[in-house]
This record gives sequence, structure tokens and C-alpha cells, in this order.
Amino acid sequence: QQQQQQLVPRLLASPPRARKGGRCGCDGCCCSCSCSLSLLRLAAVGATPPRRRRRAPGPRCCDGAARRSARPMADHAHLISAAGLRGLSDKLYERRKQAALEVEATVKQLAERNDMPKVCQIIDLLAVQYAGSASANNRKGGLIGLAAVTVGMASYVDKLPLERIVPAVLQNFNDQDSRVRYYACEAMYNIAKVARGAVVPFFNEVFDQLCRLAADVDSNVQNAAHLLDRLVKDIVTECDSFQVDDFIPLLSERLAVQSPFVRQFLVSWVMLLDSVPDIDMLRFLPDFFEGLLNMLSDPNKELRQKADAALTDFLQEIKAAAFQAHVDYGRMVVILVSKAGSPDEFTRLTATSWIREFVSWVGDGLLPHYPAILGAILPAVSAKEPRIKEVATKTNKQLLLLSTPGLNVADSLQVCCAQVASQFEATRKESLHWVSVLLERYPNEVLGQLDELFAALLSCIADESEEVVLQALEVLAIIAQQQQQQQQ
Repeated sequence: QQQQQQLVPRLLASPPRARKGGRCGCDGCCCSCSCSLSLLRLAAVGATPPRRRRRAPGPRCCDGAARRSARPMADHAHLISAAGLRGLSDKLYERRKQAALEVEATVKQLAERNDMPKVCQIIDLLAVQYAGSASANNRKGGLIGLAAVTVGMASYVDKLPLERIVPAVLQNFNDQDSRVRYYACEAMYNIAKVARGAVVPFFNEVFDQLCRLAADVDSNVQNAAHLLDRLVKDIVTECDSFQVDDFIPLLSERLAVQSPFVRQFLVSWVMLLDSVPDIDMLRFLPDFFEGLLNMLSDPNKELRQKADAALTDFLQEIKAAAFQAHVDYGRMVVILVSKAGSPDEFTRLTATSWIREFVSWVGDGLLPHYPAILGAILPAVSAKEPRIKEVATKTNKQLLLLSTPGLNVADSLQVCCAQVASQFEATRKESLHWVSVLLERYPNEVLGQLDELFAALLSCIADESEEVVLQALEVLAIIAQQQQQQQQ
């Protein structure tokens, strides 16, 4: 079947005809055919077989399956000339280009007559027999041919059957031949340039392929993909029918890729969509927030700077919309808490800074997340990096000043008891401070957790730091006082 596909132009130009004396209409070209028996017999008696007419290279099979596969192609022979069909599969680009010009002219004439069925026949021929061929030259010809069809339909874009064209082009984005991938980008560029907003329904498929080509091993393919990417961005920004809701899941999935080329590609799209006034990216920020934070630890300096710039822009937008319901602080706080413990300094600083801003803007609105925030801030007050330590200390003070009715005391106390065992003195001191505050505000809830609390306090009594020992004794004194009041 692959050999048959390689001979598409020849079959279209010269469909097989029956010869006199041949039982199946062939000239003895295949060993599976009974007509070749005459050649075998001549060879057996030492006779010289009759000289056959030289034929163009291609599949030489004349069985019923081959003839049946040739009929659909032969049906289109009157639409494109034999020379044009041969030219599409030629190894020289100029000849393929000339054949594409013929396809364009033919399609234009058919479109003017509103003969769309024949246009679709040409598209199907190019998509299946050429763009889907096993021959690289055929695939190149099919790609330039499909682009030529689109150009020929430039005045009738509303009738252009892109659902037949675009998938055939996109399947060649993953071709093993770098030249085929290059021509696939070129074809898609020409199609998008003509169709403009009509290609938006295929945006996710186009984006997914561009994302892969961003890390292509061939620099020419990368450049071609970059040009197509710029065109698609222009189309999306000017189109009202772009469905960002359908795009975000794909964006979130692709952000897990580690390639710096792909990551830069993704950041550029995030920043572009955020700049479009009609698209509210804040509503979707939690979906790709972690992916942006992960880029802060990338070895590529330029990528880190771009990711930081995007995050800074989003933080300013959140500040402007601090009291709007579409900002999901809860989901982002969960992500920030996990990143506050990152081994990368820049990531920890960014996460801690965001937490501080959220506490400052939202305050008690983050009450359900206070225990998790404490678990991130208390270790950070002992950070070696001065900036992280400063931000964490200020955040801790803000949390202590907030009123906390409805606080999950059990979870908060559990976090404090765990941090009391920290190897860092500053963290142990702040944890004990929090225990004393909780005792003052929620005496009954804290006294109900005395077993776990006593174990943590007793370990502090033997601490090497005198300040920690004094704080532990003060907490024990408060507990004794609270118990005495309850008994009275």
C-alpha cells in the first residue's frame, strides 16, 4: 500500500488499461499474476522473453485490490493535470511549487463556480494520497498542495472545509523528516494567514503541536514554528470566539514539561493572554500557578526572569482586585505553602512574599488556611537568607495581630508543637509564643490537647537556649493558671 501511495501521480495520469491477450489487463508485471506464466515458460526453455516497454518507477501490481485503490484516484484525474500530479511528488521544491500553483488555480475556478464537492475531492486526494503518504516527497507535495487549496479559496473562506485540511497538515508536525516538519509549519502558516479566525476552533491542536516544535532539534523547524506562533497569537488577540476555558487545561498540562524552550513558549502565551482585556486570567491563575512557580528554579536565567515578571504582574492584578470573588486565594495558598519549603531560594522568597501579601490583603479571609500558613512561616523565621527571614518575621507578626475567631485550634496547636522541636532557636521561640497566644484566646481548646503539648514543653525545659527555657516555663505557668481557674 505504501508503494501504491508513492505512485499516486502516475496512477492518476495513466490508469491501468487492459492489453490484448492479458487475462487481467496487465503486462506480466507481477509474479502473483497468471499472466507472468508466459515469461516463466520462456525462461525455462532458454528463450528470450519479449522486451517490455519501460515504465516509470512505482508499484507494479495489478491485482484486484490495487485496481480498486486506483479507481478513486483516477476519478480525480480530470481535476488536476498529470504533470501537476507528478510535480507534487517531485523531489525538487520548484516543481512542487509549480504544481501547487496549478492546484490553486483549479480550486479558485471551482470555488467561483461553487463546485465545492470537487474542491473536497481535491482536498481528500491531497490529504490522504499525498500528505498521508509513506513517501517524504509526496508528503511535502501534499502539504504545499493543501496550502494552495486554502489560498485558492481566499475569497470563499466561509466555505473552506478546514476540518479536512488542518488535521492532515498537523499530523506531519511529528514527522521524522525535519524537512517535512518544516513544510508542515509553512503550510499551516499559509492556511492560518488566509483563514484567520476560522482556524481558532483548531487552536488547541495547533498549540499542542507548536509546543512540541518549540524544542525541536532542527533550528529551521524551530524558526518556522516561531513564525507560525506569532501569527496564531495575532489571530487569537483579534478574535472574539477564542475559548480560554477550553485552553487552560492544556496549558496546565504542558507547564509540567521541563524543557526551557517549551517553558519560554508557555510563559509567552500566559503573558499574552493576560494582556487581552476581554480575558480574565486571574480566574484561571490557580490552574497554572504552580507551573509558573516551578520556573523560578530553572537553570535558564532568561526564563526565570520571564516567569518572575509574569508572577509580579499577576500579583499587582490581584492587589487591584483583592475583594473580588473570582480570585481563589485558598487554592493558591495551598500551592504557596508547599513552595515555601522549596530547596530553591528564589522560589522560597517568592512564595513567602506572596503569603505575606495575601495575609495583608485578605486577613481573616484566610482563616481556614492559618494552620498551613503557620507551618510555612514558622520555619522561615529562621531562614539563613536575610530577605526570606525578614518577610517571614513580618508575616508572623501580622498573623499574631489578627483576630482569629473560628480558628482551627487543634491543627494550629499541632503545627506549633511540631515546630517547637525545630533545630533552630528562632523557630522554637516563635512556636512557644504562639502556644501562649492560643492559651490566652482559646484556653478550653488548648487544655484539651495537653498530652501532646506537655511532651513538647518538657523537651524545651532542657533546651540549650535560656530564652527558650524561660518561654517554656511561662507557658507551663499559664497552663497551671488556666487549670486553677477552671477548677474554681
